Amino acid sequence: MAAHHKPSAVQLPTEVRAVNVGLKLFGDALRAQGAAAVDVDWRIPAGGRPDLVRALTRCHGWLAASIDAANAEVCRRLDAAAPLLTGMATAGDVVPGLGDRMLLHPGPPLPWEEFCDPLRRSAHVAVMAEGWADTPAAAKALIASGGVDLDAANHHGTVLPMATVLGPSAPVFVAENPQGGTTAYSGINQGPGPTAWFGVESPEAVARLVFLRDAVRPVLEAAIRAEGPIDVFSFASQGLQMGDDGHMRTQASTNLLIRTLLPALVAQDDPRRGDVARFLADNHLFFLNVAMAAAKATADWAGAVPGSSIVTGMARNGTTFGVRLAGIDAWFLAPAPPVEKALFHPGYGPADGAPDIGDSAVLETLGLGGAAAAASPAVATFLGGKVAGAVEATRAMESICPCRSGRFRIPYLDFSGSPIGIDVRRVAAMEVTPHITTGILDARQGRGQVGAGVATAPLECFQGALLGLVESLEV
Repeated sequence: MAAHHKPSAVQLPTEVRAVNVGLKLFGDALRAQGAAAVDVDWRIPAGGRPDLVRALTRCHGWLAASIDAANAEVCRRLDAAAPLLTGMATAGDVVPGLGDRMLLHPGPPLPWEEFCDPLRRSAHVAVMAEGWADTPAAAKALIASGGVDLDAANHHGTVLPMATVLGPSAPVFVAENPQGGTTAYSGINQGPGPTAWFGVESPEAVARLVFLRDAVRPVLEAAIRAEGPIDVFSFASQGLQMGDDGHMRTQASTNLLIRTLLPALVAQDDPRRGDVARFLADNHLFFLNVAMAAAKATADWAGAVPGSSIVTGMARNGTTFGVRLAGIDAWFLAPAPPVEKALFHPGYGPADGAPDIGDSAVLETLGLGGAAAAASPAVATFLGGKVAGAVEATRAMESICPCRSGRFRIPYLDFSGSPIGIDVRRVAAMEVTPHITTGILDARQGRGQVGAGVATAPLECFQGALLGLVESLEV
């Protein structure tokens, strides 16, 4: 007969140390009783949406190897390109597909009926600067009648900040990427004051466009020809060491570029050089458009890689926000978000601000702007007023980017590279989207820039991009 053994008493542990997955309150309860607990911030990927979870399962399953290989090449191109500012030209002479009666606008393509107020006003000014109409009313009627073609600047290798609208006679910077053989364009930054890129519709705004075309362009063109080609990203990299983020704040990079051009500017006999010099001295965002053209030339090279989950285009038109993936010729759209965490000019507030607008978010795709927020104390004023807030913004970008820049380094983070390569798999799974540092335009009355802040990219367009990627790879 088998012996019966008395079961031993259960010995409870005298010390509890726990890893708490999920709700923080469980960890708090243990700590309140003197136990050690480490919280793990875990949640159901993609908010538990079945279609997104299925897409993520495929992207991290049998599609993972091909996507990861494509992503590695996209990130390599985003980091390896060294685009050069090689000159200036008339847009109608060099911008691919820009017709004689065409205007280019920022953001995804948009019918005239859906243009926001500042973009409409800017289009009126561009029509008048081209000489197609004499008054805003006549310009409006001409566009509404179909007498002017409208298209997204991105479809023509061009990027435009804020509410800029570009016509065929406008001057453009030419940025060439020798590594990838791509070329991109952007207009001259219009500077402060009552200007069309801020949605101001006035005689002064028209005069500014004419001044850029007839005075600034020939003086700058001669200077660039004498001093160029110019390595654009070298100035952006130096600017990060001097307090720029490369998007909202470009004062340092602007100063470096003007210093480089100064000998050739001074050497010219052109009687307009003094007016041009004053314009450059007053325009702390002069470098912005140059950097955007260089970023577009880089992104277009990276965008030629098929099967990648990396974002190579982000753009806003004040109505919609769109992203593009490498290798997919489509926009994934969501409504343009408001610009939050904002500082408004005196007398203005959130009710006055238009939604996020402009092509300048291309800078965030390769490590500038919100990705480099931690480099700029000025940007920190919009993120809680402390450098810690700017660091948090950069860390958030790190969580959705698989790579770091080898050239854009952040002093406050021990000179680590800024994050590059926004991966829609990570964005959708973690529900964390890029932050974009930007200005705020008046929504309805054409009063120009009314503040600045940080826009949070809408999650829906990244979710759509993830689904679109899987569909393209499973065909």
